[in-house]
Amino acid sequence: MTTDDPGPSPGRLYRTIWRWHFYAGLLCLPVFIWLATTGAVYLFRDELSLVFERKILVVEQTGAPPLGPDALVARALVAEPGTAVRYKPPEAPGRSAEVGVIDGAEQATDVFLDPHSGAILGKVKHDDRLMTVVSNLHSLILFGAAPNLIIELVAGWAILLVASGLFLWWPRGRKGGVVTIRARPARRLWWRDLHAVTGVFVAAILLFLASTGMTWTGFWGDRMGRLADATGLGMPASVSPATFASEALAATLPGSWTMNRSAAPTSAVASPAPVPLTLTAVTRLAKTLGMPAGYIVRLPTDPTGVYTLQVSPKAATDQRVVHLDQYSGRVLADVRYADYGPVSKGVEWAIATHMGGQYGRANQLILFAGCLGIITLSIAAAVMWWKRRPSDRLAAPPAPSPGAVSAFAVFALAVGALFPLLGLSILAAFAVDRLAPAALKLKYDL
Repeated sequence: MTTDDPGPSPGRLYRTIWRWHFYAGLLCLPVFIWLATTGAVYLFRDELSLVFERKILVVEQTGAPPLGPDALVARALVAEPGTAVRYKPPEAPGRSAEVGVIDGAEQATDVFLDPHSGAILGKVKHDDRLMTVVSNLHSLILFGAAPNLIIELVAGWAILLVASGLFLWWPRGRKGGVVTIRARPARRLWWRDLHAVTGVFVAAILLFLASTGMTWTGFWGDRMGRLADATGLGMPASVSPATFASEALAATLPGSWTMNRSAAPTSAVASPAPVPLTLTAVTRLAKTLGMPAGYIVRLPTDPTGVYTLQVSPKAATDQRVVHLDQYSGRVLADVRYADYGPVSKGVEWAIATHMGGQYGRANQLILFAGCLGIITLSIAAAVMWWKRRPSDRLAAPPAPSPGAVSAFAVFALAVGALFPLLGLSILAAFAVDRLAPAALKLKYDL
């Protein structure tokens, strides 16, 4: 959204904002391209899964009666020995049943079966599923916990980019390059206008994606969730905060920012120990409770564990988690979106919208267009800089007089105070800008 054609004598505020827009772009553009590309793919996760995983997701409809869930789980354990922790009934006619199994090494495997014949259609390590890989690439979790912090840093800098870019884009009497693109691709002016015009049209989407993406981060997002729970604004009072004892088990469950931090209640164990309900009986209870197609059943793994029925639809407002006593089938907790605190409601809605599910196909297409726009403005910014940069310098825009303080600097530090990692990176950038400009060749000639 920037313009590096401000006229012969840009003011102090303009120089400051231009310079920090440059720094933010330098840090963010490669990550923007990465996140926009992987995010655009993930928006169509269901459609792409049906294309690339069709052999394990789709079955021929023969009219034969389906096998019971217990029989399907037993067959899955023959094909993949271990502990069954999750069962997903076929979500529609012609779809497979799915059993999640964890082995002794805490490796989760998804086993797919024909619900009518019980034939094993295939088995895939959960972390190797196509959309799981795309999701882990998008969040950088695939590379470990530390790289995920980059997401938080980039999201914070993106907020500064949007604010500074809109300021630099403001026409100030200029007509060209505001909503139209001048010149031809061979000229730098064309790339400058492409960057500015594309940026202003995707600014709202970029700001939304950056701010909502913060909720997944390991530092700010985790602390936000804890604070919301501690103040009664997060998970419902009917459940208590906890973490899963098994990270592998947690990974096999559908995502819920609120409920994936909650502890399940426990089943009452009488003496002598009662016989647990069968999975077949539990699925009958699920039907009685009105659980919609696509729900999953988390299986108890010890005598005090519970059966958990969980719905994680694309629309956050349809979320539901039901905990059942594994012996009596009594409902121990039935939590819906309406039971969440205001912070959890807002975050769950934002996440569902961020993932393209809250408003259906329109949601997908708008965010897809936004992702393409983010890629376009990122590439245009890089080309624009490359065409103008001196061969021996970084080519940062000119700095204002030493010690100058602008309204934007105050805004940047205020944003940094809200997001601590961003604040630290701003201080580091200030130090480099003031103390080592010559070493990094930050000089810029107008």
